Amino acid sequence: MERREESRREIHVAPDRFEVTAEDAILTTELRSAVAVCVYDAAEEAGALLHLRCIVKPSKPADVTDTTLATELLLLDRCLVALREAAPGARHLQARIVAHLADRAHAETVLGVVRHYLTDAGVQLLPEDLAAGPARTLRFRPGMGWVHTRA
Repeated sequence: MERREESRREIHVAPDRFEVTAEDAILTTELRSAVAVCVYDAAEEAGALLHLRCIVKPSKPADVTDTTLATELLLLDRCLVALREAAPGARHLQARIVAHLADRAHAETVLGVVRHYLTDAGVQLLPEDLAAGPARTLRFRPGMGWVHTRA
C-alpha cells in the first residue's frame, strides 16, 4: 500500500491559488499565515484545494480589507465552479478548513467569510483544524477525504 501511495501524482497548490482533481491524486501545500479549504465529494472521488494567505498590513484602509475579502470569495467561487465542472455528478460536497494562524483576528474574519460562503453553497462543513506555531504542511487526498497536516 505504501508503494501505491508513492506512485500517486502530487499537485502543489501555491498561495492564493486552487487546484481541482478528478483523479486519485494528492494535493499539497505549505500553510504560513494561511487558510486551506479542502473540498471533496467522496462518491465522485473528486476534490479541490484552495490556499488563501492571511496577510495583514498595519494601518491599511478598510476598503483594502474589503477588496481582499472579495478577491478571496471570488477565488472560492471559481474553485467550486471548477470542481463542479470537473465532477458534474458531485452532489454531496464536504469541506474541511485547515489554517495556520499568525494573526488570529484577521484569520477569523477570513474563516467567517469562507464558512458562510460554503454553507450558502450547500457544502457540508467538517471539523476544522486551526493552529498557530510553525508553518504547516498539508497533504489532501480528495478521493478518500483524507487530510493530513504536519508542523
